[in-house]
Amino acid sequence: MDIDIHTETRKDKDGKLMSNIVPTLELGDMVTVPASDVSNIVTEYGMVNLKGKSTWQRAKLLISLAHPDFRDELEAAALKANIITRGTIGLS
Repeated sequence: MDIDIHTETRKDKDGKLMSNIVPTLELGDMVTVPASDVSNIVTEYGMVNLKGKSTWQRAKLLISLAHPDFRDELEAAALKANIITRGTIGLS
């Protein structure tokens, strides 16, 4: 079983708390592991298994691992990008 362990938050140079779980990548960001190869993710907020999950399920599970201060913002971004829809908000 592969498990990726990450600290979910970091502080920028000004000391502002930032989330490592983000809704989109910035221009020039590198992805070295395809999403389909990632199964278990662990942060200080829990562990999820993404194997076999749909895109909206993966998004909701990753949002559940985010710092509570960032969850609403991440959910709003996922809604705006049509990754999750209003009909899937209460589903897991």
